[in-house]
Amino acid sequence: VLAAAGLYALDHHVDRLADDHRRARALSEALRAAGFEATEPDTNMVYATVFSSDEALSTLAEAGVLALAVSPTVLRFVLHLDVDDAGLDRACAAVRRVRRA
Repeated sequence: VLAAAGLYALDHHVDRLADDHRRARALSEALRAAGFEATEPDTNMVYATVFSSDEALSTLAEAGVLALAVSPTVLRFVLHLDVDDAGLDRACAAVRRVRRA
């Protein structure tokens, strides 16, 4: 089943990966502009260091933005097919409300 999903993605979504990568770079820039340490993404994933992952996730969720805590102070954001430019804008605005220290 997972292989079928991968094959479908390769057949139908490779061309739009550039959009995910562009949005990931923009989110990374927004995180750094807001004072966070954030990775320079090579793919559609951005990692950012925050004061508290739990607190940050709560603040982001209030704005409808999802991320994954990979440690008590690091979040992973994934830009994908379901995240358009409006979603990127919402995420960039939400990260400005997350406590830095």
